Amino acid sequence: MSAGLGAVVGSGLLAGYGVAVPVGAIGALIVSLASRHSWRVGAAAALGAATADGLYAVVAVLGGAALAGVIAPVSGALRWVAFAVLMILAGRTARDAVRHRHESATPRPAGGRRAYLTLLGLTLLNPVTIVYFGSLVLGRRAGDGPPAGADALWVAAAFVASASWQLFLAASGSLLGRVLTGARGRFWSAIVSSAVIAVLAVLLVVPGA
Repeated sequence: MSAGLGAVVGSGLLAGYGVAVPVGAIGALIVSLASRHSWRVGAAAALGAATADGLYAVVAVLGGAALAGVIAPVSGALRWVAFAVLMILAGRTARDAVRHRHESATPRPAGGRRAYLTLLGLTLLNPVTIVYFGSLVLGRRAGDGPPAGADALWVAAAFVASASWQLFLAASGSLLGRVLTGARGRFWSAIVSSAVIAVLAVLLVVPGA
């Protein structure tokens, strides 16, 4: 790999980690799903979030600056939609924990496809991602110009970085679930998870948060 393409890969990896590593409501939800259900469900959720980041990276390469201008006027509404969805998820998590607190520690099965689509949709509701990737793409192109194939390589690197971090969160949640084997442990972990998701959802719509 040439030095130019190596720099592109490095830039893409940093971009992917930069958007994925800050743990917000999405990261908390991935950990929660993995801890309360299984590694498979958590991994599906993680890949859903990473897919959204990858799609936004593609859009940024194809014309992110223009799309960011279109999205900006409705970014507030998108945040409120994300807030509503996350609050519903937090409420359902708490409700299920209360309903099943005296049952067996084995959690009810959850579908990987549903987890994937839920996290894909929630992550796509974050318009900041397209602005972030769009700015990075414009910055790269402001230089001497990227080498041939650089855009595809940059998108792939950004996706790999995001996926690796989200899968790390899922693995952490799965290990947490193995530690919390008792019904009481699962109950309180679900309650705490619900509270964390609710707080992070509120922070989405609180000015200056």
